[in-house]
Amino acid sequence: MPLRVIVEADGGSRGNPGPAGYGAVVRDAASGEVLREVAAGIGVASNNVAEYRGLIAGLTAAAELGADDLEVRMDSLLVVNQMSSVWKVKHEAMRPLASEAAGLVRRFGRVTFVHVPRERNTHADRLANEAMDAAAAGREWVAGAAPEPSQRRRSASAPAAPPSGTAQWVAAPGALQTVLLRHGETALSPQRRFSGRGDPELSERGQAQAAAAAARLARDVGELEAVVTSPLLRANATAQAVADVTGAKLVVDDELVETDFGEWEGRTWREVRDGWPDLLAAWTEDATVAPPGGESFAAVFDRVSRARDRLLATYTPGTVVVVSHVTPIKVLLCEALGAPAQALFRVHLDIASLSRVDFHADGSGTVRVVNDTQHLLPDLLTVPRS
Repeated sequence: MPLRVIVEADGGSRGNPGPAGYGAVVRDAASGEVLREVAAGIGVASNNVAEYRGLIAGLTAAAELGADDLEVRMDSLLVVNQMSSVWKVKHEAMRPLASEAAGLVRRFGRVTFVHVPRERNTHADRLANEAMDAAAAGREWVAGAAPEPSQRRRSASAPAAPPSGTAQWVAAPGALQTVLLRHGETALSPQRRFSGRGDPELSERGQAQAAAAAARLARDVGELEAVVTSPLLRANATAQAVADVTGAKLVVDDELVETDFGEWEGRTWREVRDGWPDLLAAWTEDATVAPPGGESFAAVFDRVSRARDRLLATYTPGTVVVVSHVTPIKVLLCEALGAPAQALFRVHLDIASLSRVDFHADGSGTVRVVNDTQHLLPDLLTVPRS
């Protein structure tokens, strides 16, 4: 039977760059039992280099244990997103490390990367600091003698993990877990046309995508407080599929509607570029600029923020599925990250993809999942960009 494990990894630098080290712990996915700890000082390096070294050490340890199914948990959003192919690896110092990590990933049957808050990665963080302390004292970090299996206890700083494949959908205590589902495909989707306030229905493929997402949520997400949706047909039909299989109530929030693209509605990017080259350039640089007769991203941020506040006030603590469009979902991700509006153009979301943000009482958020499409067969994804 394949060995399923959790790999928790971290790295740190006292100076960034400065004296650095990493730590990683491998746990049995079912019991949370610690199977191996690894750590080392690595001399002078940056935080990101140390984090990648921690990941590589954790993957290597998992391979040595004969693991086949891994869930990797790190509090480094950069490493998680780069290893999940959400972000490109641009820094020269990161490329060989990312390549080495990717080579290790290919040795396993299944690897999932999950971003966790720092307070849920304290075991690996402690190991990294122990390694840096040891290096500062002129010695190597040495793991403590491992007790017999019957005597092993879970670390107090790292509670037992739920089985792999479900942890990313478990709500943090006291938080509002929002599972963000982009609607399924419409007739406009394969043509890569601006689709805002126009109201096309789901295509046959879009209906299949909605059903696949609904089945995934019914399987992996616990009890739902509600399925909250944009009023447009493509989102509402996707949301109804989720409500039907989960039994959750369906709630419409008008402020989760897609951006009003005005005169650009139904046009391709090339058509807009040819017709409004200067305005398009300004629109991509300035959130207050709107398409002719349409809505600015600044306005979208304002209304989606109000929708988020209503969700917090109504459903915290608990879990809601939010079914909306590419821009409102990106806005929720940007708000959680504290990213500017221009970051909307730096995030890719597939049709019928799932993302996750945990929002806290003060409005701050933690991004845990971005653009998860594991529930979709290749032929249910959007067609390649033309």
